[in-house]
This record gives sequence, structure tokens and C-alpha cells, in this order.
Amino acid sequence: MTAKGLTPTTWTTGSTEVFKTGTWRSSVPQYVKAPSPCHMACPVDGNIAEWIGRARLRDFRGAWEILTRNNPFPAVAGRICHHPCEVACNRAGFDESLAICRLERHVGDLAIEHGWSYEPVPTRYTERVAVVGGGPSGLSVAYHLRRRGYPVTIFEASEELGGLMRHGIPAYRLARPVLDAEIRRIVDMGVEVRLGSALGSSASLEALKAQFDIVYLAMGARRQKRLPKLDYEQPWVMDGAQYLARSNAGMPPQLGHRVIVIGGGSAAIDAARSARRAGHDVTILCLERAEQMPAQHEEVAEALEEGIALCAGAMLSEAREHDGSIAVSCVRVDFRAGAVRGEFTLEPIADSAFTLEADALIPSIGQDPDLAPVASLLAADGQLLKVDDKQATSLAGVYAGGDVASMARFVTEAIGMGKRAASEIDRVLRAGDAPDAAPPSPPEGVAAPGNGADEAEPVVPLAQINTFYYAQQARASERRLGVAERLRSDAEVQVGFDLEQALAETERCFSCGTCTFCDNCFHYCPDLAIRRLGDGEGYAVLTDFCKGCGICVRECPTGSMKMVEEQR
Repeated sequence: MTAKGLTPTTWTTGSTEVFKTGTWRSSVPQYVKAPSPCHMACPVDGNIAEWIGRARLRDFRGAWEILTRNNPFPAVAGRICHHPCEVACNRAGFDESLAICRLERHVGDLAIEHGWSYEPVPTRYTERVAVVGGGPSGLSVAYHLRRRGYPVTIFEASEELGGLMRHGIPAYRLARPVLDAEIRRIVDMGVEVRLGSALGSSASLEALKAQFDIVYLAMGARRQKRLPKLDYEQPWVMDGAQYLARSNAGMPPQLGHRVIVIGGGSAAIDAARSARRAGHDVTILCLERAEQMPAQHEEVAEALEEGIALCAGAMLSEAREHDGSIAVSCVRVDFRAGAVRGEFTLEPIADSAFTLEADALIPSIGQDPDLAPVASLLAADGQLLKVDDKQATSLAGVYAGGDVASMARFVTEAIGMGKRAASEIDRVLRAGDAPDAAPPSPPEGVAAPGNGADEAEPVVPLAQINTFYYAQQARASERRLGVAERLRSDAEVQVGFDLEQALAETERCFSCGTCTFCDNCFHYCPDLAIRRLGDGEGYAVLTDFCKGCGICVRECPTGSMKMVEEQR
């Protein structure tokens, strides 16, 4: 490998390339596309490092296209997702986790602003799919199947699509134009929609099975759980889901000045904040201590900022009319969460009774699906439809997802179930077809661009990231409207990133397990055993010359190389 004319006079070969020093090694570096912790935590299996990498290059359209491979609701998810990806983020062990959710919102909002849409999809197949329920899971399965070329029809009981996203989440968290835009994109792909069409009986399901090749059930959970010590016939008791639906429709009911919302989940917080915007003094009464509440931390913090009182770690014992108001007898409790979501144990604390005064109560302790219309045909698992890990029910050709089949009760979890079901439905329907040619794999030892981490690889830990190449940098600040402005309107409380904030946040991403073509391996190799394959095309290890020192692996800033023992 010497330059022409500079060969030492004692050499007879004219080049060092004849010295196969690669024979000295016991292990060899290998390029990998390993899953990042955020990817593995994402409910929709999103390629997070990849789309953030596109955004870092200001290719926001490319970032949106990568995002929507898995999730047709980036602007929605960027506002309301419970973001387990951020909890898993390796950056949290270095300074602060990446603001993935806000970045996703930024990309999703740009798509709406610029009118980006999906490419037209011709109908490739004759098999028809019926989707019962136009909420997040139903819309997700419709989207993924339509992208594959299936004719899809959605049957929605109400007069608008959106389900929980429309009727259960207030506009101050999810602006309706944003929701409408992302739903419209899906429908415009050629999805047929039949509104005002409820699944009322097992005969209705049998009729759908006769007309369609596949049925996907995503009716949600609309039957409110009830407190045994509360008389729901009293005029001063209003179901939480009903209160939210009326408030979200712009018609909040009049309940008197003092309102107690019972529950510690997101729906209870939404009901409380909606009542606050309607002018009520609001107290939240919940079993959990503040740090145990299932609602997202920022939701609770924003509620407290808005003047809502929190009475945590207590339960209602009795509610009765007394001197023109409602006396709510309570007792402090020791709450212990169970291993399964929704399961818990309580122990009342001795001599801790107290009383609250109110004009109305809004119990919001969760909802169960109404399985009566399908109970004679489908197996149940407690209060849920029984499904396998591919969302298949006990009846062939019928799948289910979202709140009717899971206690996860997060919008992005429901979206992920729809995606998972679509993949399985496609596999089942195409089982007799000739398999499509698989895309060629990159040669061994080559770093290839693109997406798709190999999930057979272990998740990239922080220890595998060379943090020398990253400066300590605070997470982008999250802005909110002032409290007075919040309470005057339904304007969104959380303010999205501007361009500078978004770009600064993309720079913080470690791109765990995804090569960013930084050239470190090329520059640091002492044996010149790394070859560039071209701009953005990756690298190859020249195994004739690599001694297996591992310097390239140690200097990789993304953890996308590893040493592999060679068997000779």
C-alpha cells in the first residue's frame, strides 16, 4: 500500500498489499444495524433513529415518510403519546433523554402545513376487509391494509371518525384540525367509510363475515366502570366519559360550582381540566399517591398549574346530600399496584377519615368494552376479547385490537395493534401466493444505509456508545401557554418546537445502532483495512489486512459495529 516511487529499496514486492496481516487476528469487526432502546420501546415499532437522522439533514419529508411506514398519526402521537421511547432513551444516562415526542409532532405538523399525502395505491387484491370502529386501532389497520392494496371498509357507530381521539381527548391536548387532517389522509387513500353503523348483535358480525373475507373489531371500551358506593341515579353524578364527550362537542353540562372528579388516569385528568375550563372549582380524588397515578406526569403537572386540587391516596366511602351540597366521605388508603395493569390492592389507613364538599361528582375510573353483541361467537378473557399475539380472535377470519382487546389503553398502543394485525392479515390472505423476492442482503462485513434494524441483534446499551463525540447538551425546553390563556379557550396547552429547537434536538440523538457514515472507522483504522463504498453507501472491512484490533469498534459513536470471533 505504498505510493509509487516511494517503495523502500530493500522491498521486492512494490506494495504492502502482499502482506496478508489479516491472518493474525482472532476476531473481526462487523457492521450491524442493531435496535435502539427507543425503537424496542415504541408501541408502533418506529424506526426512530432513522427518521431523526433524516430530520437532522433537514429532510423533513423523508423523516415523515419513514415515520408513516409504521404510524399514520405522527402529529397526533407527537401530542398525546405516553412516549415510552423517551424513558428508554440512552441519552438519559448521559444528560437528558431526547424529546422524541416533540420532534415527531414537529415533523407531523410540517406534513399538515405543506399538504403532504400518501402515494395513490391501486387495489391489488380482491379480498375485502371490514373494520368495525373508526378509532386509532381501526384507522391504523385500515391504513396498513390499504397501503398493501386491499379494499377496506370502516363501519363507525358515530357520525365522525376518530373514536377516543375525538370523543375522549380534549382539544387543548389535540387540536381538531390536526386530527381531521391525519384521518383525511387515510380516507383519501380509498378507504370506504360507513358512519352511523354500529355492530349491534352476533347476527351483525355473522353478516359481515359473509360479506367480507376478514373482519377487524375495534369498537373501543365505552361501558363505564362503576363505584359500588355511589348512586349513579342521582342528578349530581355524571359519568366521566359522557362528560368528556359533551365537553369535547362544545356543550359542557352545568354541574354547579364545586366538582370532584374521581380517578387518577388520563381520562380523569382530562375531565378535571375540561371542568376547570368550564368555570368549576375542581378537586381530583384518586386512590394512588401522586407519583403512582397512571396519568402522564406532565398532565398532572399542568392540571395543578391550572388550579385543580389533588386529593391523592384516598377513596370515597359515601356521598350524600347535606345542607344543599354533597358531603363526600373519604378515607386515606395505602394503594399497591398489581403486576397487571388495572389490578391493585388497597388497605384503608386507620383514623384517616375526612369529608369533602361538592356540588357534583364525575367518576372516571375506567371503561370496559361491551362484548354483548359478540359474546356468543368470540371467546373472552375477562372483560376483553381474547386475542393471540397477532390480534387473532377465537373465530377464524376475525381479529381485534385497541381497547376491546387490551388493557394498555394508550392511543399509540392501539395504533400498534392495528399495524400488527394488518401484517398478520396480509400474511394469512397471501399464504397461497408465490413469495415475493426478498431484497438482497448486504455482503457480510459491509455497513449498508437504510432502515430496518436487525432485531436478532441485542439492544444497543449506553456503554456501547462512544460519548466522547457528544457534548453535554440540555434537552430542548418545552413551552406551554400561560395558565390564564389556557383557561380562556381550548387552545393547545403544549407549544410545538420551532425549526431551530427541532434541529438542535436532532443533533442530540446518539443514532444508537444506526451508522451515520461519520468515517471514524475509516480514519482510525491503523491498517487501512476499512474501505468506503461511496457517498452514503457504507463501508467494507478488508479482511485480508484487518488485524482485529477493535479500534474501529471503540471509536464508533453509534454502537453500529461489533467484534465477532472468527472460527478457522
